[in-house]
Amino acid sequence: MANKILRIVLIIVLFIVFFELGLFSSYTIVTAEAPNVQGLIDMQVSKIQEMLNPEKVNDVLIKDPTPVNISNKKEVALKMENLSKVDGVNVDSMNITTYEDTENKNFTVNIEALGYASPNSTSGQIVISQNPSFKVIATGQASYKENGLRVDENTVTINSVLKLY
Repeated sequence: MANKILRIVLIIVLFIVFFELGLFSSYTIVTAEAPNVQGLIDMQVSKIQEMLNPEKVNDVLIKDPTPVNISNKKEVALKMENLSKVDGVNVDSMNITTYEDTENKNFTVNIEALGYASPNSTSGQIVISQNPSFKVIATGQASYKENGLRVDENTVTINSVLKLY
């Protein structure tokens, strides 16, 4: 029995040694420099510690967002329009999701909507485009009120405004 355990440990040690030698040699080939052995080992140890960190387990276990329906879409769209400096936010394209438990009193929601730019003026004509120009991504705090689930407009923050081409 001890002989089998010794063989398994020996195979694991040999695997680690060959892996490290391969890492160092490939580093040398790619960078044309001598490897920083301590730096490479520290990087590997820190990555393994990050994977085994119990606080990061939820980041590894990716779950699908839960779609939610809110009762104040128009107010949230106006707030997103003002904060993102676009000329309009399409309420019909608004997608509201959360990764948190919807049974909580307050929870964070992610809001995505299409935004529109101002009409272009060329040679005296105003050209109104029906194609969205931006994708606006925001977050806010949602809670249940007397008339359904509502997002507090004062908590809406813009995460990004992406230009669509």
